[in-house]
Amino acid sequence: MTQDVSERVNEVAGVVHQAQAVLAVALQAYIAIDIDGRVKGWNPAAERIFGYSPAQACGHDVADLIIPVRFRDAHRAGLAGLAAGEPGRVLGRQLTLTAVHCDGHEFPIELTLTVTEEPGGRMFHAFAHDITNARRAARFAEVEAAIALGLAEADSSIVAAHRVVEALGMKMSWPVVELWLVDDHLQMLTCAARHVEAGRHLDDFALDVLELGVSLPGRVCSAGTGQWIPDLSADRMSLRSGAASRIGLHVAVGVPLSTGRHIIGALCVYGDRVEDPEDTLLGLLSGLAAHVGQYLERRRAEELSVELARTKDEFLAMVTHELRNPLAVISSTVALFDEELHELDTEQQREYLHIIERSSQRLSVMAEDLLDLARLESGHLAVDPIDTDLSTIIGDAVQAYGARASDKHITMTTELPGRLGLHADPGRLRQVADNLLSNAIKYTPAGGTITVAASFDDNGQTITWTVADTGIGVPPDERRRLFRRFYRASTALNRRIPGTGLGLVITRTIVERHHGTINLADHTGPGTTFAVRLPTTSPIA
Repeated sequence: MTQDVSERVNEVAGVVHQAQAVLAVALQAYIAIDIDGRVKGWNPAAERIFGYSPAQACGHDVADLIIPVRFRDAHRAGLAGLAAGEPGRVLGRQLTLTAVHCDGHEFPIELTLTVTEEPGGRMFHAFAHDITNARRAARFAEVEAAIALGLAEADSSIVAAHRVVEALGMKMSWPVVELWLVDDHLQMLTCAARHVEAGRHLDDFALDVLELGVSLPGRVCSAGTGQWIPDLSADRMSLRSGAASRIGLHVAVGVPLSTGRHIIGALCVYGDRVEDPEDTLLGLLSGLAAHVGQYLERRRAEELSVELARTKDEFLAMVTHELRNPLAVISSTVALFDEELHELDTEQQREYLHIIERSSQRLSVMAEDLLDLARLESGHLAVDPIDTDLSTIIGDAVQAYGARASDKHITMTTELPGRLGLHADPGRLRQVADNLLSNAIKYTPAGGTITVAASFDDNGQTITWTVADTGIGVPPDERRRLFRRFYRASTALNRRIPGTGLGLVITRTIVERHHGTINLADHTGPGTTFAVRLPTTSPIA
């Protein structure tokens, strides 16, 4: 009899030992809890998931270890009911709960709770596993699906950009999401779309234009790599980080929008907390940004192709009209000249010849623009640099256009030093001066002013040249298209002001061939200011 009892005890001990061995290698966390909520069992998987060793966990209240503060009272009340013998609705069911790690971060778990009757009273057995990765994968899949649907339904690249930031903001719970695009002509970044959670006011954080290299979007585009800012309040590289911190944004992540060949923008998210590790979030956003970047590149190319086709048709109609007018003037003047030749005195004959000359000059300028366009298309716009003086070039152009400005009662002033020496093609720079002055006079109403200024920068290596007018101006949303071939601003089209839409395209090409830049500078009041920057010594490529 004694031997049988001993064998049974050994058998039970073996089963217990085997059970403990299984729990030691189990992938799920196992936690044994007594009726007072004290931890009595804690396997290695529980240590991996929650961060506490068995020595740190056993004997302590499980609520204080792994239950978020806001749920502890409800947990203790439920456990007391189960200890008192109440049936409870949680036993044997798979529950999805929020747990807290020993380092303080919260994460989702799936947990099953069972109960056994032990000599010392009821014992509860919890089996749990971390479902963060599964949740993340499901959420990432939702984001990808929402973005794919948004891109498929978008009827323009701008609408597509708004769909992307909306999907990221709503599905990932990011308070602020921005999509920035590089404006190659202005060498700036423009915010194409921004999502802001309801009730949040951005104040001075909400900029719409940034320089390359400035703030998170500019740094992402310049570096071409993802950027992570774990604490915006400590980021001293951008004033915008301070503005974000003041409105309750604490972390930020930005990744480049790439076509595979070049960077076209940046996708940036800002939040008050981060649930995902840095490498995971950067990987997700980088994958989405690559997809979005390639889509936007294709869509913008399609839109540009459609716009070019439309503007080419408009251009042909306009050129036909522009050619017909001076030709009609020349032919009618010649006919009158022939009929009245014997009745005209010398002064009248000279006036007829001046009419013919002005019309032929208009035709000559148009023909030269068309030839330059052909050279642009073939990449053979010639530039022959020599040592020259920009002050003289600008001064000659201002003098040449003085009479035309005077006819419209436009005041034209210059602010030029005695000499601005540089290595450049004087003929091509005169073409730039002619185009800018011609446009300024054409688009400035009678009684307006035009101011032409140029000077060396502080280092003497660069010349800044501006042409400012008080004319009809260019709408802000059209500025990025101003240097496209055949494009003409709506302000000019609405007033039926003639033009070919080629002058600024040719001007920009000439400036860029001199390793310079041209853009629309900030301008107060009506009109526009074109700013040209030219190096004094850079070789022409």
